[in-house]
Amino acid sequence: MRISSLLKSSLLIAGAVIPWRAAAGEGPSDVIDLTSANFGAETQKAGLLLVEFFAPWCGHCKALAPHYEEAATALKEKNITLAKVDCVDQADLCSENDIQGYPTLKIYRKGKPTEYGGPRQADGIISYMTKQSLPAISTVASENLEEFKVADKVVVLAYATSTEEAPIPAFSSVAETYRDDYLFGLTTDEAAIKAAGVTPPAIVLYKKFDEADWIRSNAIPLIDEISGENYNLYATSGLPLAYIFIEPTDPKREELIKELSPIAKERKGVVNFVWIDAIKFVEHAKSLVLTEAKWPSFVIQDIKSQLKYPLDQSTEVNFKTVDEFVKNFVADKLQPKLKTEPVPEEQTEKYYKVVGETFEKVVYDDDKDVFVQFSAPWCGHCKRLLPTWETLAETYADRANQITIAKMDATENDLPPGTPFHIAGYPTLKFKPAGSREFFDYDGDRSLESLIEFVESKAKNDLTKPVAKTADPADSAQRPAATLHGTTSRIINPRNDLGVAFLHPSVS
Repeated sequence: MRISSLLKSSLLIAGAVIPWRAAAGEGPSDVIDLTSANFGAETQKAGLLLVEFFAPWCGHCKALAPHYEEAATALKEKNITLAKVDCVDQADLCSENDIQGYPTLKIYRKGKPTEYGGPRQADGIISYMTKQSLPAISTVASENLEEFKVADKVVVLAYATSTEEAPIPAFSSVAETYRDDYLFGLTTDEAAIKAAGVTPPAIVLYKKFDEADWIRSNAIPLIDEISGENYNLYATSGLPLAYIFIEPTDPKREELIKELSPIAKERKGVVNFVWIDAIKFVEHAKSLVLTEAKWPSFVIQDIKSQLKYPLDQSTEVNFKTVDEFVKNFVADKLQPKLKTEPVPEEQTEKYYKVVGETFEKVVYDDDKDVFVQFSAPWCGHCKRLLPTWETLAETYADRANQITIAKMDATENDLPPGTPFHIAGYPTLKFKPAGSREFFDYDGDRSLESLIEFVESKAKNDLTKPVAKTADPADSAQRPAATLHGTTSRIINPRNDLGVAFLHPSVS
């Protein structure tokens, strides 16, 4: 599953995790099931179709299900259809549509697919798909002018005497590019132009929040509530995101937002500010290294590097503390706080368990080749890979002073600053040769033979020659001590080109 952003995942996790409504006995579903038998016919229809490609074991798919059902019911009245494909049952169909993770959502117009880039909560899906059903530019007349001007948070309306005069052609191109983010309209109605008090041609931006000059640079509110519906607006800006975590029922919420607004205004275009429901999104607070359920709290997330800078939760959140904190952040005087699991007292897995605090020591060990799996505990692909990964670690157990086969839970541990990659899906497999700072992606099949072939093609150390065992204590960390039983399991050593079998003690 791809990670578009950690917040989206947190938003989904915050929702109720229930099965599809029809399966729960709540009546017929408005989401239609697609198979290879009806997929082509349904996607070729004239209407707008949103398709979710999912797997029954996928946690994010389960979290999406009630929102998807609710949106399907609401959009049905607008002749917009929502459908789903079970990629376990319809594996070939999903492969033909290049599905790489779950859930994947695609929009179909007369058989032509485009990626769904909207929110994954009911209100956001409804809003996004409603916009998709409209032309990129809506025609506006005097009768609906006032209604259209407030139809969305950002509305861009062109006034012209004809659809051919400049800059309308260019305006149309911009509208097609940003149709997912903003609502665009065009009017040539003389009464509407007169009512607006403009001289055509003119383009006017209408908004429901703080002052703005133009779309991309100033469409973001000064301090707005962030949710699944508007998160993408902040994520695509690329600017650091400053969160005020506060309870919506806190009587001082509006007062605090007003107090911090001058800071947000001063840093506009440098840092975006938002407030967020601290109770609903407490898991997201934890992911931003706010370890205590103490509100209000303040934290800055660098969107590009994914580093987190929390204000000490023992510090009161007010103008003085936040202003000083933001100044230091902008001046690059703050150190990020890494999320990390506790350092294991001993290595009890067949692979080496890496946590955020030990990443640099283990992964950047110049003497060793290192192969790391970045996983998530809920990821079905990771669970299926685990036995193979354990066998891979066992395969190189006698080479622990040359190579480390490692695994890190990327949902509980942050990568340190300067790491030349981000984790965008699970599992992610990265190989770093000994003495190097370069990482190689593994994107082949996940068979043991293929993994070994990849390792030995990238390794700097010679893993094929016998190595004298040393007293290096790190060697024992690669693999737990074996307990010998009365029976032995006979396995094939994949590193032996001759395929010669050998006896290997079972490990408890």
